[in-house]
Amino acid sequence: MPTVKATKLPKTKHRAYRLEVELIFIEPRIWRTVWVESNMTLHMLHHILQAAMGWTDAHLHEFTINGKHYGLPDPEDMRDVPVIDERKQKLGDLLEPHLEFSYIYDFGDDWVHKVLVKETEALDQPNGSAFVEAGAGACPPEDCGGMPGYQQFLDKLRQHPKSKEVKEFLRWAREDFNPDLFDRHAANAALLRMAWNGWVLAK
Repeated sequence: MPTVKATKLPKTKHRAYRLEVELIFIEPRIWRTVWVESNMTLHMLHHILQAAMGWTDAHLHEFTINGKHYGLPDPEDMRDVPVIDERKQKLGDLLEPHLEFSYIYDFGDDWVHKVLVKETEALDQPNGSAFVEAGAGACPPEDCGGMPGYQQFLDKLRQHPKSKEVKEFLRWAREDFNPDLFDRHAANAALLRMAWNGWVLAK
């Protein structure tokens, strides 16, 4: 992923960030626009992205920001890559306008999300909640073979919607799965529940 130079912000106590999140290498595009706050941690952002996209948080994940890796350190991780504890990293210390970084979910299927800081706003007082402003495309089913496997299904669905492969995929995923459907209200309802229950700002 190319490095995009960030623009430094004047110091202020609280900020809101408008993030554009996109699953790469999939057509049609699967994307979300999400507002978050500077007092949230990267660990909170992980849970927000899970809810906004529609994942189930059943697999490992990792952020890569300016060449550094952030996640939940695991002493059994055999990779020669230092992982910074995402629970101790505030968004206000990491995010700047035009910064682009990655969020990888599921180290088997490797769902790579490109995240771009599109806009920032000063906040008088944070309210501890996130908000999905817009989006398109359903979240792929978990464990469906990653981006190549899901793209193959989408291509088959367009070209041969009644094929055996498409029917088998839908039978496995669920019969009513619609790759074009994104329910913004349901995503925001999930985020609102997280905020009301204190899950987003939980340590």
